Amino acid sequence: MFPLISTLGEFRRGRAMIDEVASELIAEGVPVRADLPVGAMIEVPAAAVMAEALAKEVDFFSIGTNDLIQYALAVDRTDESVAELYNAADPAVLRLIAMVIAAAQAHGLEATVCGTMGGEPLYAMLLLGMGLRQLSMPPHQLLEMKRVIRAMTLEESRAVADEALRLDTAEAVAALLRDALPTTPDGPGG
Repeated sequence: MFPLISTLGEFRRGRAMIDEVASELIAEGVPVRADLPVGAMIEVPAAAVMAEALAKEVDFFSIGTNDLIQYALAVDRTDESVAELYNAADPAVLRLIAMVIAAAQAHGLEATVCGTMGGEPLYAMLLLGMGLRQLSMPPHQLLEMKRVIRAMTLEESRAVADEALRLDTAEAVAALLRDALPTTPDGPGG
């Protein structure tokens, strides 16, 4: 998986390097996996916008939400003076994610998500409703996410995602997601 892909040309150059190294290894008699999947990490808005073109050449996408949010909103998430502007619920971010998922689905590709968004119960329903089926998270978040996901249906998730994608402010999206967060025996979200 190539990180921080911005253009189709970058991906093609990376794939050509893999092919070149594979050829060298084969020439040396080293076995090489012929069907090695090669994907792109979608962390740059330009890559999300070009997801349809990339989908014709990659084997999978992984959406890196931390960097995608940062670059889409031009906010350094480590700079405390602007950290409050870093918001996963921003409609621009959600639309970029939706573009990547749509391109993956149209081409029969797997799309996954990594980054903090993938392990936050508030976004579980949204991400599943948008079509993602694999979320990456630290082990300590698994139990809570499992409870939240088991307390929802895909139909509910799709309805929430459809509504969220029609909203035009991060505050409205966050309010929708808080209201939709499934209540589990341990309380909302856990």
